[in-house]
Amino acid sequence: MDVFSFISVFGGLALFLYGMNVLSVSLEKMAGGKMELILRKMTSNRLMGLLLGAGVTAVIQSSSAVTVMLVGLVNSGIMQLSQAISVTMGSNIGTTITAWVLSLTGIDSANFWVNMAKPQNFSPIIAFIGIILIMAGKKQKHKDIGSLCLGFAVLMYGMTMMSDSVESLSEVPQFTGILTLFTNPILGVIVGMLFTAVIQSSSASVGVLQALSMTGSVTYATAIPIIMGQNIGTCVSALIASFGTTKNAKRVAVVHVLFNVIGTVICLSVWSAVNAVVDFAFVDDAVSPFAIAVIHSIFNIATTVMLFPFAKLLEKLVCRIIPDAKEQETKVLLDERLLTVPSFAVAKARDITSEMASLSKKAVKTAVGLLERYDDKTAQSVVEMENTLDNYEDTLGTYLVKISKKEVSEQDSKQISKLLHTISDFERIGDHASNILHTAKEMHDKKISFSKEAKEEIDTLTDAIFDILSITVKTFKNDDLSLAETVEPLEQVIDVLINEEKTRHVSRLTKGECTIELGFVLTDLLTNYERISDHCSNIAVAVIEAQKDMFDPHEYLQSVKTEQNGKFNEFYEGYLKKYSI
Repeated sequence: MDVFSFISVFGGLALFLYGMNVLSVSLEKMAGGKMELILRKMTSNRLMGLLLGAGVTAVIQSSSAVTVMLVGLVNSGIMQLSQAISVTMGSNIGTTITAWVLSLTGIDSANFWVNMAKPQNFSPIIAFIGIILIMAGKKQKHKDIGSLCLGFAVLMYGMTMMSDSVESLSEVPQFTGILTLFTNPILGVIVGMLFTAVIQSSSASVGVLQALSMTGSVTYATAIPIIMGQNIGTCVSALIASFGTTKNAKRVAVVHVLFNVIGTVICLSVWSAVNAVVDFAFVDDAVSPFAIAVIHSIFNIATTVMLFPFAKLLEKLVCRIIPDAKEQETKVLLDERLLTVPSFAVAKARDITSEMASLSKKAVKTAVGLLERYDDKTAQSVVEMENTLDNYEDTLGTYLVKISKKEVSEQDSKQISKLLHTISDFERIGDHASNILHTAKEMHDKKISFSKEAKEEIDTLTDAIFDILSITVKTFKNDDLSLAETVEPLEQVIDVLINEEKTRHVSRLTKGECTIELGFVLTDLLTNYERISDHCSNIAVAVIEAQKDMFDPHEYLQSVKTEQNGKFNEFYEGYLKKYSI
């Protein structure tokens, strides 16, 4: 064993960890949209949470990433602590998948097809397919699949490189002596825990152990406590992520630690006690990669089966360890910890934008109500809603830019673009609600009001504004393209109504039926109505264009207005008839 062998070991480890990272990121990107759907279907059912945790972890190949994500989800209020506990337990089962894939490297057979099942034999083919997809693929989805293939190939090459490099270590007495020390269960647990804490991936540390096992020097007595310690070491990522979070978010990280520590203590105690009585003959035998995968799965499944029925007691225990604060905690709007899994970050940003959409609609309706009956308390609520919308826009804009710099799926990329194009429109609708509030206050302070005829016309126009707001909000929340196509015809009708109202106002003014002062008030109101409908149009166009993966609203609107297609005319005539003045 010379210096070059050590260099090869570290080189193999580097390729192994890099390949695992690429594989994990690629899997996450491909599952991005589906992850959002799974998240929305999350229920309080503990079994469903357990299955969700196992499934998501199996997909993104990282229990550390899942637990960090859970800290962010609980911190931002998407998930309750009780839900997160069951998902955490499930993640411990999902993370065992990697070890099973890596165990295939230990296959030894003369049969051609059996040998083809060895990752080091079929991974070059996968790598070749991956590079073709990356270089020749026209769609981002194809390139993502190519990255996944290359990540897997690099992972397996790194695994093979490590295994080949450490093969000669079996002949080094010092190496064998070191491994003998780890047969001490406590020491084995500590070593597994520390190594996993450093690389922050139990899947990766198990893979390294599988590579070492190919030397034939790693025994069952050495491997079992190390595997148990590896599950504790993977909790470090969640603990780090919990700094500066809410009490419940911190509890998620502590639950992860407690779950693995309790499982290790029980399983290690049972194993040591039974072995002391029975004295298993296989304890000093060399362990294989396949056996390590079996041990890893048995330990994690057994721990989950033991502790799952006591999830509520675990929740009470962690609440005693981290008691509720006397002071009220500040609600986190968008937790940056979710950026570790961008698809969930996009889902949360979309939820907040949906809240923003509903709030902008409510602000307009509340402000318009003040035209009829003004009171200071209601007026203050409009001011508060407008301030909230400003805060939403600033926070969302910054957050979305951060997400866009991450590796995201094509579907999530379209969502980000749509959100960036719409948040300013929702915020501006809030500004116009504030302007309408000022108009209502001016009318109240000056004790002026519209004539009966003018009021009836404005009420019709107001109904049209409320209608376009409702349609737009529904369009955005549901990504409803058919509904989105009805917004522009209504916007055109509103423009017609506003021009007609201005003409009628001039007529009343010349007849002395209206005052110049009321004319200024009416002009301000009509201007804000027109701007609100314009922003609704922009939002609808953004929803439509997001599906086409291109953002050129001017081109779309120009085509709609010039072609005057049958569907547009049908909606236009229907709205014109509905809102005639």
